[in-house]
Parts: sequence; C-alpha cells; structure tokens
Amino acid sequence: MKKILVADDEDILRILIADTLEDDFDIEEAEDGREALEKIRKNEYDLIILDYMMPYLTGLEVLEQVRNDQIDTQVLMLTAKAQDADRENAMRKGANHFMSKPFSPMELLELVEKIVAS
Repeated sequence: MKKILVADDEDILRILIADTLEDDFDIEEAEDGREALEKIRKNEYDLIILDYMMPYLTGLEVLEQVRNDQIDTQVLMLTAKAQDADRENAMRKGANHFMSKPFSPMELLELVEKIVAS
C-alpha cells in the first residue's frame, strides 16, 4: 500500500484528507511543519501533502528542506490563497503538484491516485 504524509495545521482539513485517502493508502499525519519534517526524515513516503502555511515551518520551508536533503518524493502543495506567485514559488522550490483550497474530496482523491500511479 502506498504511504502518504498529510501535513496541515487545520485539524478538520487534515482529518478530512486522511479520511478521504485512508481506504486506498497508508496515511500518516503531521500537525505542523516541524513534525512533518521530522517524519519525512525518518520515513519514506510515496507522496507528501503539505499545506503552504503552517506554524514553526511553513510548507514551503519543509519543501526546501526536503529538496536540500535530496529526498525525491512527490510533493503536493495545498493553499487557500491560490495566487499565481505562490504556485510559481512552490514549483520553483520543488513542488510537483499544487492544489487550491477549497477542493472536493473526489478532486483530491483523483489527483492523488494519478500522482502515485505515475
């Protein structure tokens, strides 16, 4: 079973994402950027889902550390701001995919299935 880390400081959204994906994937959760980075450095994931803005370390800072550590895992960035500059910045820093909030659970599931299948 493919392993996914979901890192988002919003409990409701993180739980919704985990609930949406848990039937098809092995899901781990992180409540902030620091916890996400600790888990990423200790475990291997097929996909990392990062919220753009989180406490302690932002999703962008986690992404930079992941790429600096030469971890080649696929990264899906989530943001509520949905500005082109954020998308471009995340992609330049090494994000593979970008999704704007709000999104439907089906949208997320379809994208995640496509990502892990490639």
